[in-house]
Amino acid sequence: MAIEGMLIAAFIVGLLGGVHCLGMCGGVVGTLTFSLSPQHQLSQWRMLPYQFAYNLGRISSYVIIGALIGLLAASLSTLVPFLPFQQALQVFAGLFMIALGLYLGGWWLGVAAVERVGAGLWRRLQPFTQKLTPVRTLPQAWLYGLVWGWLPCGLVYSVLIMAFSAASMTQGALVMLAFGLGTLPNLMLMGVFAFYFTRWARLTWVKRSAGATVIAMGVWQIYQALSINIH
Repeated sequence: MAIEGMLIAAFIVGLLGGVHCLGMCGGVVGTLTFSLSPQHQLSQWRMLPYQFAYNLGRISSYVIIGALIGLLAASLSTLVPFLPFQQALQVFAGLFMIALGLYLGGWWLGVAAVERVGAGLWRRLQPFTQKLTPVRTLPQAWLYGLVWGWLPCGLVYSVLIMAFSAASMTQGALVMLAFGLGTLPNLMLMGVFAFYFTRWARLTWVKRSAGATVIAMGVWQIYQALSINIH
């Protein structure tokens, strides 16, 4: 039950964190789009495969990072008594789900501060993107997206903590995959439809409903963790 709740929460965070995604990644998508040839820029159908390749690369990075962080947690779980470690991880995940819910609902924006953690790593990776532009092929677009996936993002890092709490390489990858799929509508549809979706995502009742849902999942996660019989 715990992993199902995390997958649903990760997807909701990706989907309804759309305004944040557009702010963080909208400029990247615009830069990549304008690096294509004019015939691609003037045709949505020709541009669509490149947009898909960018996002496939980005989500590939999320899945890889989720698998690595899940593997790390699984390795650590072998060094300490399993049930207390699992309980602590689930409580930790529940607390971060509550923090994400507060962020989505607009009640507390502390999650955004997590972005500073990855700023140094991004400075080292960013020069690689210059070698991949202008984009001319789909594999090149995928590679650009693979690097793009490491862009510092508070939402990504917070969901990674959920992936860590899964204490499994497979489940960690699935949590990040669910989050990545949730971000697709905004970043794939950057045109008129994304404008309407963004307007919808900014509605107070939508943000608060999404935030309350994730908070409730976090509370349930903590309740389940504290209900584990350690003895």
